[in-house]
Amino acid sequence: MAGVWQQPFLNVFRHFKVDEWKRSSKEGDVAVVTDKTLKCTVYRVRGPVSAGNYIQLPKTSTQSLGLTGRYLYVLFRPLPAKHFVIHLDLCTEGSQVIRVSFSNFFKEFKSTATWLQFPFICETGTPRKDVGSPGARWTCLQLDLHDILLVYLNRRYSHLKTIRLCASLLVRNLYTSDLCFDPAVTVGEARCAKLPITPIPREMAFPVPKGESWHDHYVHIRFPSDSSKTPSEAVQKSCSPSEAAGPVLRLLPHPAAFSKPVQDSLALMVQKHGPTASRQALSVPRPLPEVSVSCERSEVSSVGGPSGRSQEPLAWVEATDKHVASDSLHVSVYQTTVEPTAPGDASPQESFLPDPVLRLKGVIGFGGHSTKWALWTRDGTAVVYPCHAVIVVMCVSTREQRLFLGHTDKVSALALDGSGSLLASAQARPHSMLRLWDFQTGECLSLFQSPVHTVCSLSFSDSGEVLCGVGKDRHGRMTVVVWGTAQVGQGGEAVILTKVHSDVDIQAFEVAFFDETRMASCGRGSVRLWRLRGGGLRSCPVDLGEHQALEFTDLAFRQAQDGHTLYVCSRSGHILEIDHQRMAVRCARRLLPTRTPGGPLPQKQTFSSGPGIAISSLSISQAKCAVGSEDGYLRLWPLDFSSVLLEAEHEGPISSVCVSPDGLRVLSTTSSGHLGFLDILSREYSMLVRSHAAPVLALATECSRGQLATVSQDHTVRIWDLATLQQLYDFASPEEAPCAVAFHPTQPTFFCGFSSGAVRSFSLETTEVLVEHRCHRGAITGLAASPDGSLLFSSCSRGSLAQYHSSAPQCRILRVTANVVCQEACPSPSALVVSGDSHLLAFVGPSKYTVTVMDTTSLDELLRVDIRTLDLAGSRLDSAVAVCFGPAPPGHLLVSTSSNMVAVLDATSGRLVRELSCVPTAACSVLALSGDGRFLLTAADRAIKVWDYSAQAGPGCQVYIGHSEPVRAVAFTPDQQQLLSVGDTIFLWDVLAPSEKSPPGSVQGSPGAPTTCEAGLCTRQLEDTVSGASGLPRQQVPMPSQASPPWLDICARPPKDHDGAFSMSDESCGPEGLRQASGPPVLVQKEADRAGDGAMGGPWDLGRPPHPRGWPSGLRTDLAAPGRQGMVTYRTNGESKAPTGPGACSTGRARAQPPTHRDSYRHFTARYKASLLSKGLSFPAVGDERLHLKAVMGYNGNGRANLVWRPDTGFFAYTCGRLVVVEDLHSGVQQHWLGHPEEISTLALSHDAQVLASASGRSSTASRCQIRVWDVPGGSCRQLLSHHDTAVQALAFSPDDRLLVTLGDYGDRTLALWSMATYELVSSTCLPEPVYGMAFNPWDAGELACVGQGAVTLWLLQQRGGDVSLQVHREPIPEEVGGCKLTSLCYGTTPLLYCGSSAGQVCVWDMCAGCCFLAWEADDGEIGVLLCLGARLVSGSNTRRLRLWAVGAVPELRRKGSGARSSSVFMERELTLDGAVVSAVFHESMDMGVVGTTAGTLWYVSWAEGTSTRLVSGHQSKVNEVVFSPSESHCATCSDDGSVRVWSVASMELLIQFQVLSQSCLCLSWSPPSCERPEQQWVAAGYSDGTLRLFSIPLIAMELKMHPHSAALTAIAFSADGQTILSGDRDGLVAVSRPRTGMTFRVLSDHRGAPICTIQSTRREYGDFGAEGVDLWLAASGDQQVSVWASNWLQDRCELVDWLSFPAPALTEVPSCLPPSLAAFCPWDEALLVCAGFSMHHEVVFYSLCQKQVIEKIPLPFFAVSMSLSPGAHLMAIGFSAERVLRLVDCASGAVQDFAGHDDSVQLCRFAPSARLLFTAAHNEILVWEVTGH
Repeated sequence: MAGVWQQPFLNVFRHFKVDEWKRSSKEGDVAVVTDKTLKCTVYRVRGPVSAGNYIQLPKTSTQSLGLTGRYLYVLFRPLPAKHFVIHLDLCTEGSQVIRVSFSNFFKEFKSTATWLQFPFICETGTPRKDVGSPGARWTCLQLDLHDILLVYLNRRYSHLKTIRLCASLLVRNLYTSDLCFDPAVTVGEARCAKLPITPIPREMAFPVPKGESWHDHYVHIRFPSDSSKTPSEAVQKSCSPSEAAGPVLRLLPHPAAFSKPVQDSLALMVQKHGPTASRQALSVPRPLPEVSVSCERSEVSSVGGPSGRSQEPLAWVEATDKHVASDSLHVSVYQTTVEPTAPGDASPQESFLPDPVLRLKGVIGFGGHSTKWALWTRDGTAVVYPCHAVIVVMCVSTREQRLFLGHTDKVSALALDGSGSLLASAQARPHSMLRLWDFQTGECLSLFQSPVHTVCSLSFSDSGEVLCGVGKDRHGRMTVVVWGTAQVGQGGEAVILTKVHSDVDIQAFEVAFFDETRMASCGRGSVRLWRLRGGGLRSCPVDLGEHQALEFTDLAFRQAQDGHTLYVCSRSGHILEIDHQRMAVRCARRLLPTRTPGGPLPQKQTFSSGPGIAISSLSISQAKCAVGSEDGYLRLWPLDFSSVLLEAEHEGPISSVCVSPDGLRVLSTTSSGHLGFLDILSREYSMLVRSHAAPVLALATECSRGQLATVSQDHTVRIWDLATLQQLYDFASPEEAPCAVAFHPTQPTFFCGFSSGAVRSFSLETTEVLVEHRCHRGAITGLAASPDGSLLFSSCSRGSLAQYHSSAPQCRILRVTANVVCQEACPSPSALVVSGDSHLLAFVGPSKYTVTVMDTTSLDELLRVDIRTLDLAGSRLDSAVAVCFGPAPPGHLLVSTSSNMVAVLDATSGRLVRELSCVPTAACSVLALSGDGRFLLTAADRAIKVWDYSAQAGPGCQVYIGHSEPVRAVAFTPDQQQLLSVGDTIFLWDVLAPSEKSPPGSVQGSPGAPTTCEAGLCTRQLEDTVSGASGLPRQQVPMPSQASPPWLDICARPPKDHDGAFSMSDESCGPEGLRQASGPPVLVQKEADRAGDGAMGGPWDLGRPPHPRGWPSGLRTDLAAPGRQGMVTYRTNGESKAPTGPGACSTGRARAQPPTHRDSYRHFTARYKASLLSKGLSFPAVGDERLHLKAVMGYNGNGRANLVWRPDTGFFAYTCGRLVVVEDLHSGVQQHWLGHPEEISTLALSHDAQVLASASGRSSTASRCQIRVWDVPGGSCRQLLSHHDTAVQALAFSPDDRLLVTLGDYGDRTLALWSMATYELVSSTCLPEPVYGMAFNPWDAGELACVGQGAVTLWLLQQRGGDVSLQVHREPIPEEVGGCKLTSLCYGTTPLLYCGSSAGQVCVWDMCAGCCFLAWEADDGEIGVLLCLGARLVSGSNTRRLRLWAVGAVPELRRKGSGARSSSVFMERELTLDGAVVSAVFHESMDMGVVGTTAGTLWYVSWAEGTSTRLVSGHQSKVNEVVFSPSESHCATCSDDGSVRVWSVASMELLIQFQVLSQSCLCLSWSPPSCERPEQQWVAAGYSDGTLRLFSIPLIAMELKMHPHSAALTAIAFSADGQTILSGDRDGLVAVSRPRTGMTFRVLSDHRGAPICTIQSTRREYGDFGAEGVDLWLAASGDQQVSVWASNWLQDRCELVDWLSFPAPALTEVPSCLPPSLAAFCPWDEALLVCAGFSMHHEVVFYSLCQKQVIEKIPLPFFAVSMSLSPGAHLMAIGFSAERVLRLVDCASGAVQDFAGHDDSVQLCRFAPSARLLFTAAHNEILVWEVTGH
């Protein structure tokens, strides 16, 4: 916290006397001038060089300012057309100095460990005429120094050290403060309008002319505006949008009601891309000019911070904090599904009516941080108490609750003023946030931060004008803070009057009710009286005499006739009466336990000596004193303490007591979470609240009785009444903790699972245990009862699953299966679920990467889904977290994953239906679906999300917070009208949406018929048979079928008996009763003595059964080969011989259960493609081609080591899809080598640069992968090789280029050796485990090193005549390095080998000694690229980091052996790129190189300059549209990644990029030439959330954002005059909007029900079609309907010209993705309409609008998915749905030419306006073709 002298703000220039230049310095042209706008003197800093003209504070860099304010306010104005720089040196809590710089000279954000550079980007709005230009306006730059360090470097801010203001700018002053001011509001305006914000102080305010707005003249920047933004977001200017002529970029929101949804207010960042590389030292490269979109910050949106932590609401958020007590806290977020919704799903509906859909009705619980705070209201009818982060006001007569919502952490203290109108509350998290509430209305009047870390006590004065708080600061010192709250009710703020530190302990603190300037405190060994006078707080100790060693716990004032008395109680049983004026003890009494002779119970009598009873609290009325003690008794005494009047025993120690204002009731709380009151007149005790004393783990609801069961970490199971929220039963288990609970659907029983593995059945009628089962050995993780009540299932942490028969009261075990449930799963209600029809059981298992669906009756496995997928930019596999069944139909299975996604699967086939992006900071651990299937609940961390599950396009969600701890479970009540959530406590929410009737007899949408799984043979039938025969649980997941999506591994299997199942009789309840089904083993591994037969042990044992195909080359084993110990020698002589002898090793290629997934990002996985290779098509003869491939836009970031560069010869090649692109780096001219049938995985260039090898995956027409050997000078293919089954991981030439080694991937696991002289296979070896990389020794052509799991494998090649000998030697990783995988390698100076690991370590091996002698931590993630030349090493990882290491000292360290230390190895440079590093090539000097990333970018890296420049870039996701400017100088593309990119057509270089986060851009249109503004160029883009954005190309800015649709936009077009935009969405609606006004003035619903596929508009220049209008436009929808319209939008006229319907074919099975409906006006005859799509025949139809009939048909081999007509020659380009071919049709002659080049179906074709170029796209690759004879 800042020093008191720096509060509330500090004028930096005045404090350091800048005008005297004694404590500050200046350099260069620094002068004092008078500014006409501010009408005051300012400092002008100007000069051509910023570094030579500046103002610096303090005078020297060795000094420190020592300013600790959180916010720095810089009042400055940049000089027009000049650059300026602001440098700040910030100190962290670890005394590290970080430089933070802001400048309009910076083009990109840069970050190092000690320097942050932020670009300062000016506004793009148009100012008023009487206001200066955007770059010349005075600016209030507000910097949150705390958040800057925390967000960007994860450091804790300590203080501001130095400031340097460099040319060219005008600066008025600098200020620091802990308060967040609003510069547009003055103190007077805030008081008059009663605005709940912190106004700017008068001396900091800019002058504003009367009657005008502050935003008209000045700019306010708050940075960071949201701590969740990424580091690449730039600082921007903002101004009020209400007065600006054009849309102005904003960062700061206006105050809005807290209960309303957060508006989609977007901040755009724009950067201009220059022709040269931007210099960036250790930078984070941005993807060119980029428009990032993010939501503005509000308190409710700060559920999770940048690293998953909760965010404290800042002071400025209180402007959005109105009416929070009456409404639930929520945020509306609208997101889109990743995958299209399958046909047959629910129809689209409007999202959430009303909004919000949830309202918090009540909470069950008390306390959280402390159980001592419970207060009576002034009238005594209600009590106020905290329940974790919620403040509850409960009426004691009706038990109705009123809730105060707003705190984000547990409430630590409460206080009410004397009138009962003002409530103060504090939350626990440092620094403690305080709120002041209007108690009557529930409105939060003020929100401010406390100087202490946690406020443990609050006390109001009787008038409510003084508030005292007690707590400890960060140094552990007791601190007392006094706030003045007189102005809070009038719109002002709470002001700190004083703050003092105390060395004494304070347990209780209270302001005297008779004098607000007097206070009292008590604690361990002290009672002090305090007085507030003259702005200071002073205290005096009370003379306690012999009682000075007591520990005092509570105090209370009482008004008497002779003055005021202070009562203090202690833990030893003493009660002292103190005269506060004399500061002396009047009387001391002590409570002692005594036992009456013969009495069974102890009696409490008067006070005397002896051991006392600990008193925890007391409360005084006019005639009585209530005392609560730790023995659990509440006692009511007269003030003379002569005898006990009343006594009430509690279930735990009492923590507080409070007498009501009328003195007739006593409120008491216990440490066990009980809250109740004693009625003195009736002598009855009423329990108000019972609660769990620890977090709640799980819940279950009961249908008929309206009951709720919860289990908690406090070892209790509690049953609650949902109607009254009162506890009915309490079951305690001191020895074992309950983990899971479930009600029986029809009987009055419930089941509970415990940490010991026991499952017990409890009766609700007799409250006793009915039966206990102990078939599990681990803690119970899941418990689920079938809805029909016949079966019960339980799972445990050891992986076992148990099935019970639960129809009878005494449930019995039916079956127990082992190793089927994930053993890493945590107890969760979503870990084990049963479908609504009681037929299916789903759970996560056997591993966390798979989800299994079983038949509930037989436990036959019906489906297993492998959801693991490796994030290319991450280092971990995706895993399943929770599962949930949806209603049937359609019968969905929902799976939440660790990557914050919810996958919706078909529960029968496992097909991916759609995917929801949850975007929380943690994975969704809880899933729940309403019975009608309308609402989906997900919970992650402390937030609950409610999704409109029935919405198909862009399902909306609302976020609700309130829990102070992670939410453990959520569920709907049986009537679906309420929602329950548990975590820290129990929340009950009202569902405000009207209920939808479920089908009769359905239980949560139960399906009408059981789901069946058709049995069929799959590609892994042999492995399935082997696995099932043994009776053991499957150890590996079946491989996916060919039609499966790429990231799902699904195998629908027929039920099998005894598949890993165990049987158990009723008598055999223990684990010893388990008997495994027997079966003969199939694979037998024998251990042989090494000395006897020479076999290698461990996983590299090569003794395996032969493969059915045999071995392609003769390979025999020489077991007695000489050499180093542990070697095995293989010899090849070209003959095929079978192994003989008892010790022979078979070399067949059989594999025992190869891995079905990649566990390293180093492995190549081809992108999933549904299209097939072209067959029987009409490829043109050589020389007759009408198309020539001119350019390829993009690089395949999915490949591995698919980049080669030879600086000496200039040869540069990379891959894009199935093409090898050879590019001249000087001219940009490309050559394209076509031949591979599939996506190319890797490249290798021979050392003489004459031969290039490339490899691709296995195609549908070939069973092996294809390896091509290219002649580099001629560009022709020399040889075609094939040997590997799945994919080729790596290629490598030997140093003498005589051999080529090819390495298979994790599924192939084969190492093949080829002769480059004969192109014959010399040797092939099957590897027992995946290998991640290989490299030849550059000094020894016969040595090949491979790296894999935990070892380095060295292969020695020896050739004698025709025989080749391979000697294998493995060196394990030392234990000091850890059991990680080695994923990359490279040779250094002889004899060193560098290896990178999956844990980010670099290990150095001495290949002569065969040992690892050095290792260091080089990265945080997996290292996939290593390059070493001389004394420098380059490492690249999946953390996007590229690092340069100085390893010159490593050869010297080799002499030390294992004792070497890595201190001599240091990092020289670091660059952070835009994706994981997958390929890299560097010059011999290591000063420059080319690096490829998974983002599809090739970077030129210069270590000398510290820069990275884009060479090649492209889209990372599917390209959806290509449009051209009218002059054809530029083109624009859009993609599923949300980006809109503008390219130069001449150079094919990327110029501008607009980026919208979390959305997909689905359609695009370039505005035609405008008659009014010829220079105007707009690009209209439609997004998946239904928004339409208008981007200005000249301004490089977004000018307009509209939301004309509720569903995703699928088509968009400008009218012929460019003044109207037509847009169509997925629901079939067509909206007509005006870009100038942003208004949608007409919506056409004629195509409702089918997505709009095409919209085209043209000027009506030909023919009279029976309708009036100047424009002619068409719309085509997915149901094969095409409408043609004539319109005059200026007159709001639109008439239908024609309507075409094309019948669809009658198919037995409808494909999952239908071809789109394609339609276009014929450019050479506008009276013709050209149509294609999903019709009766594969054809293109020409329809005459004049004749109203089809005049021509052109047959096609397949359905068309894309079509484009040339505006020149009568040419038509077509892409097909099933084939990877582009067809060019000459419509005049009927000639057809087919072209190959894409590796997937061509989903996009677009002719350029000049007809000279044709752009085609397949997924993310774009090919540019040159048209001849156009």
